Amino acid sequence: LKDQFDNLDKHTQWGIDFLEKYAKFVKERIEIEQNYAKQLRNLVKKYCPKRSPKDEEPRFTSCIAFFNILNELNDYAGQREVVAEEMGHRVYGELMRYSHDLKTERKMHLQEGRKAQQYLDMCWKQMDNSKKKFERECREAEKAQQSYERLDNDTNATKADVEKAKQQLNLRTHMADENKNEYAAQLQNFNGEQHKHYYIVIPQIYKQLQEMDERRTIKLSECYKGFADSERKVIPIISKCLEGMILAAKSVDEHRDSQLVIDCFKSGFEPPGDFPFEDYSQNIYRTISDGTISTPKQEGMRIDSKTTVGKAKGKLWLFGKKPKGPALEDFSHLPPEQRRKKLQQRIDELNRELQKETDQKDALIKMKDVYEKNPQMGDPSSLQPKLTETMSNMDRLRMEIHKNEAWLSEVEGKVAARSDRRHSSDINHLVTQGRESPEGSYTDDANQEVRSPPQQHTHPNEFDDEFEDDDPLPAIGHCKAIYPFDGHNEGTLAMKEGEILYIIEEDKGDGWTRARRHNGEEGYVPTSYIDVTLEKNSKGA
Repeated sequence: LKDQFDNLDKHTQWGIDFLEKYAKFVKERIEIEQNYAKQLRNLVKKYCPKRSPKDEEPRFTSCIAFFNILNELNDYAGQREVVAEEMGHRVYGELMRYSHDLKTERKMHLQEGRKAQQYLDMCWKQMDNSKKKFERECREAEKAQQSYERLDNDTNATKADVEKAKQQLNLRTHMADENKNEYAAQLQNFNGEQHKHYYIVIPQIYKQLQEMDERRTIKLSECYKGFADSERKVIPIISKCLEGMILAAKSVDEHRDSQLVIDCFKSGFEPPGDFPFEDYSQNIYRTISDGTISTPKQEGMRIDSKTTVGKAKGKLWLFGKKPKGPALEDFSHLPPEQRRKKLQQRIDELNRELQKETDQKDALIKMKDVYEKNPQMGDPSSLQPKLTETMSNMDRLRMEIHKNEAWLSEVEGKVAARSDRRHSSDINHLVTQGRESPEGSYTDDANQEVRSPPQQHTHPNEFDDEFEDDDPLPAIGHCKAIYPFDGHNEGTLAMKEGEILYIIEEDKGDGWTRARRHNGEEGYVPTSYIDVTLEKNSKGA
């Protein structure tokens, strides 16, 4: 390849162009990885739950699994970013630096080759010039030789002319000899330089170009390997991310989700009882019966009760229509089961706050001891206000915990005993209806006839609208108001201190008792505000 300098120039330039082309390919791959990771992170951010710290929504296993999958996908996006960073640092950055160094080295080698070629060309020109000068002097010497011989053979030529021609011949011959020596020297020098050029200088330059090109090829091979290693390094972590997704999928528990739904929406109320038999033939029996004193009184009371019951429709909230007023401190506006959960959560929060205050008190006491032993560190009396405040907070929190625990015990006790009370209430209704004689007349106890007329048992739920003409509930006892109650919430009944009311439905564990005034107005009153006295037959039942 001694004469292929131009072709080697083109080949080395092609090698650098190919190197830069691969670097461009790696750069575009890095951009793809970065965009992919960015889109994955945006996707995770879009579907991640945005819940406040006080969020109390149930954590279903399917939701938790999905959130875990999102976390694993976010980690997967991070690994794609690691791939892009590794490729950028180990492959693309290295290629760009090497390309710059390769261009500099190639330029230097090519310049050396061109200089060697230029020097050889200069030697050849010097040799060629000496050759031409020697050739010209030889021709001049031949002409001088011919001129001398012609004058020497001419009899008419003078001796001076012959002598002059001889001197000219000697001069030309001497100059030809000198140019011959010069040409020989230049020829020898050129041959030496040419030999050195083709056997020493150019092979050395070509060898350097060959080594440079081989290093470029090796560098490409290393970059190919680094390109693959950047991906292979993250495969174990990506595999863990995928395994995490599979474990999240396996963690879905349909039974647990169903139990969460039950725990979330469980109210603690008993389902409504059976509707009693409605005997519309009572009016006929009362008309035929021989004089019943209490009939007009009870008829009038039934009419008033119907009117008040109709007005109370939509106010009774045990099975769906809750008061729209503000939430009460003891959560008595909630169903029993939900009230128990709220109280338990509040007790846990108060215990955590109490623990913080206790830790703070201990820290202040220790600091105060340190100040007392080392007065130069601080004034012990300066900590007393903070210590007093902490003790006050602890006392307040203990009172709150005690109050909420009392409410919780009340709820848990009522929930445990409510099924028995429910059964007792159903029997009381049957006993009250049994007081009626076969002819439709009442028993001889006039007080019981007034308090518990033969009426059907009605439940305050969503079925009220279908039975607007039903009789009001029978009175199962009476109560006396210990404290006044405003009754601003919908479905409640206002009362004054000392007022006597009829009890038509006991407290079922939610802290409310259903009562009726003498004028027939019904509603709920707080159980803790009244002193309840049940009828003997109701208690016996």
